[in-house]
Amino acid sequence: MTDRDRAAACQGPYGGENGLADCGDPVRFEVARHLRAPLRVCPVHLGPALLLADGVLWPPVIILVR
Repeated sequence: MTDRDRAAACQGPYGGENGLADCGDPVRFEVARHLRAPLRVCPVHLGPALLLADGVLWPPVIILVR
């Protein structure tokens, strides 16, 4: 993992697909999605991303990013 990955901004609340801007907090989790890039989110947006983002696998596949 590079320093750039550690400094990546959260894509929450729903991956920016709804026209909402990224939240800017550091990424802590990566959520796997079907036929889409993984969604990288902060702890605050992990729950909303699991419930509302497009293509999230169920059961969810969540990877801790440090």
